[in-house]
Amino acid sequence: MSVSNGFLPMTMEEVRELGIKQLDFIYVTGDAYVDHPSFGHAIITRLLQAHGYHVGIIAQPDWKQDDSIAVLGTPRLGFLVSSGNMDSMVNHYYVSKKHRETDAYTPGGVPYKRPDHATVVYSNLIRRSFKNIPIIIGGIEASLRRMAHYDYWSDAFKRSILLDSQADLISYGMGEKSIIEIADALNSGLSVKDLSFIAGTVYKTKDISGLYDYELLPSYDAMTADKLQYAKSFKIQYDNTDPFNGKTLVEPYPNGVYVVQNVPSKPLSVQEMDDVYALPYQRTYHPSYEAQGGVPAISEIKFSLISNRGCFGGCNFCALTFHQGRTIQVRSHESILAEANSIVQDPDFKGYIHDVGGPTANFRQPSCQKQMQAGVCKHRQCLCPKPCPNLEVDHSDYLSLLRKLRALPNVKKVFVRSGIRFDYLMLDQDDTFFRELVEHHISGQLKVAPEHICNAVLSKMGKPENAVYEAFTEKYHRLNQKLGKNQFLVPYLMSSHPGSTLREAVALAEYLRKTGYMPEQVQDFYPTPSTMSTVMYYTGVDPVTMKPVYVCKNPHEKAMQRALIQYRNPKNYELVREALKLAGREDLIGYDKKCLIKPRKPAGGPANQQNKQDRQKASAKNMPAKKTIKKKTIRNIHKHKQ
Repeated sequence: MSVSNGFLPMTMEEVRELGIKQLDFIYVTGDAYVDHPSFGHAIITRLLQAHGYHVGIIAQPDWKQDDSIAVLGTPRLGFLVSSGNMDSMVNHYYVSKKHRETDAYTPGGVPYKRPDHATVVYSNLIRRSFKNIPIIIGGIEASLRRMAHYDYWSDAFKRSILLDSQADLISYGMGEKSIIEIADALNSGLSVKDLSFIAGTVYKTKDISGLYDYELLPSYDAMTADKLQYAKSFKIQYDNTDPFNGKTLVEPYPNGVYVVQNVPSKPLSVQEMDDVYALPYQRTYHPSYEAQGGVPAISEIKFSLISNRGCFGGCNFCALTFHQGRTIQVRSHESILAEANSIVQDPDFKGYIHDVGGPTANFRQPSCQKQMQAGVCKHRQCLCPKPCPNLEVDHSDYLSLLRKLRALPNVKKVFVRSGIRFDYLMLDQDDTFFRELVEHHISGQLKVAPEHICNAVLSKMGKPENAVYEAFTEKYHRLNQKLGKNQFLVPYLMSSHPGSTLREAVALAEYLRKTGYMPEQVQDFYPTPSTMSTVMYYTGVDPVTMKPVYVCKNPHEKAMQRALIQYRNPKNYELVREALKLAGREDLIGYDKKCLIKPRKPAGGPANQQNKQDRQKASAKNMPAKKTIKKKTIRNIHKHKQ
């Protein structure tokens, strides 16, 4: 196939057509090759290309065949390996551990095209065939498993992925700065074994005598023997995720081996962000996938714009702190508008920009100016449990950007579909952004993430108190009414998060009954690597306070908590009934308005006497007297005759 289409080579024929004798790097990915800046492999390969390196891509190799990894020959400097845009286990499995039926990152959405623990499998596949070639692993799977971690799918405590993969280095985080430093060092003739000085990397060694100002973590053996040691280790890691005030971390393993995590890479400047997104992406999947129906994931991103990175929201169930960090990085308006103008020229563009955002859409600046010199605070969050007094709330830059985008020719609507932090929004004394968000940027419904309504659970989630969400919903509906809009809120809710017992699950169901909202989907808490909530799930303690936390692990109880959120679904009746009885809330089984479910009639027969009495009591309480009904009926009949 000709490479004139502008994509990086995927075959030796394409390599030769480009006049390349030997590739410098070969990038192995668990995703299909999509040359779009929403895909990590596209950014890293285009960036290397911009720095003068020849890069080829092996997408979704057959891990059962050794020669699948040799289709582009031997790279001059090394292999780069990633599982793809998602952790391969999250990509493969629901929280129930049942296999997902489709894979949006594979041509035609076909599942099973990558292995479980793809980074480890691909790296070992390479190592069998290429004994001495450097292997650098990266992407979200490697980034979040860079130190010892709990693996939910095997219910096991695992070593650093660096050891299991037999790789030489991990480039963690977003990786742009570290990968160029690695490439330049290897190109200068340095051995990969000597690359112990690059920020944003993890390496292994038997000699730490040259290190200074580092934190020694509990050993792998100690953490395996005592879960509390892992909780302590994680808190130290969490406190050292900032490039300005983080320290080097050292994790001891048996046989005198140490895994060393260097401090994170510095955040990208606005100019550096602009440069990354100005690279010559083809903005779609490789044409070889067309016959298979293309790559489904492109539909979500093709007409969307990334405006920022990082998040200071601090949700405990989210791994962003470990991957993108808490420092906000943004692109300039000019960069985003230039990309928008290229989108408008696409023949498939219908006038709708689907999203302008990032991890949190309405974060377009640091939470405070101190961050840029001293880094984020180690021992407090910006928004929870209460907003920091130093927090600077300002939507003016984001609002200006949205106004410019919706003024572009041929743009009918600009939607905001990334997550909105409603608590941050409510802190803004100027309602202009909120009003224009409601007026111009919602496609019928706004998705927000209160996650729960019980403050005891919200505190473990790292979310604001429920009163903040209540105030937000009231203001949202008031603005809709004022603007003549009929737009809805779709709240994301989570069941079985650490701290949630059946009592809290029942309280959430009561809240839903009161508001009249019936969620179509419910997310059961999913313990993914490198989140505070996952550590709670595994250890049974809050790593911040080291105090015990209730953890729901029993599958049946998890099913009950999930069913309570959808208590109106007839399929959930028995689970809801059992949950209410176990929670001592049988008062919610009956005919009263406050009840969640009605008593079930005996199979094959009339209701028993107790059920009749319950109905009679409910009738007496909630219905007008029979005499009144009779008089009203007589009047209606008489009126009808006239």
